Amino acid sequence: MKLLIITQKVNKDDGYFGFFHDWLKFFAAKCEELTVISLETGAYDLPSNVRVLSLGKEDGRSLFKYITRYYRYSWKYRNDYTHVFCHMNPPYVILGAPLWKLLGKKIALWYIHRNVDLKLRFAEKLIDVAYTSTPESFRIESKKRNFMGQSVDLVKFVRPADVKRDDDIFTVVSVGRLTPIKNLDTLIRATRILLDRGHKLKVQLIGAAVMEGDIAYEKMLHALIAELKLEENVLFVGNVPNKEIAEYYWKSDLSLNLCPTGGMDKAILESMAAGIPAIVSNEAFRGYFGAYANQLIFKLRDPEGCANKIEGYIKLGDKKALNAFLHQQVYARSSLERLITNILTILEKA
Repeated sequence: MKLLIITQKVNKDDGYFGFFHDWLKFFAAKCEELTVISLETGAYDLPSNVRVLSLGKEDGRSLFKYITRYYRYSWKYRNDYTHVFCHMNPPYVILGAPLWKLLGKKIALWYIHRNVDLKLRFAEKLIDVAYTSTPESFRIESKKRNFMGQSVDLVKFVRPADVKRDDDIFTVVSVGRLTPIKNLDTLIRATRILLDRGHKLKVQLIGAAVMEGDIAYEKMLHALIAELKLEENVLFVGNVPNKEIAEYYWKSDLSLNLCPTGGMDKAILESMAAGIPAIVSNEAFRGYFGAYANQLIFKLRDPEGCANKIEGYIKLGDKKALNAFLHQQVYARSSLERLITNILTILEKA
């Protein structure tokens, strides 16, 4: 297959989009040619059959420039791709579909989000294939939907034998953008509850505020931490390149994700692949967690419920069995290589 991929950012050092660099390597291994149009481009290290084209956001914002280059690249390299794979953004589909359909290209969209708006509904009419993780993450009834789960590059998270902890304090890590939907204030309040119960722990928040609303949310989190006197217990790590995130998991005891039910957050699968169990408020993980689901899933925005689940894990006698089960689940269900193979197989048949 000769494939055109449309994505927001190609940058192996990016804390949020760095994972997609791994995707591109696996796509490149299974495609004759790979052309990538990216809104913004940073550092990358990809095989010789990959062409990366930037719309130029790294040089300054210009909607006119973005759209002009988008059509120019799509037309100029029209003979170098037979299929199109748009990652996450329905507007990419809406912009490109008239030209791609004129050229006879098959169009696919990867979309994992609980939100359904007019852009997604319109894009669904234009595509040939839709990929998502679970029914909750693409909430349009469509024969084009394919439920793929989520996946990670498992090799990256294999724990080395020489990893050493900085201390023996029970450590909770939460990875992801600092944004209201992450409900990190719930984790902060749960931390206060656990400390008041006599537990010693620290929490590391890995990620950064990006949008204006995120910045206001981060300020609120800092104020809450000061109010609850948790400055020494809750630490803001900031952005960490995806290629370096595994070490933070290896040096933690537990991973937390406090998003509502929807798509499977990749950070939780990374945690499980690294051998670190996860507690979530997202019911989409119930199948992954199996018999341990009730121990690992708490009610959304319930600090006491969150604290109870963390405390339950702290007091759990046989942690190895639970950890081993989750590790096995992510290896059985979430191989990135298998995901890319399945994506291409479905697209070839469209």
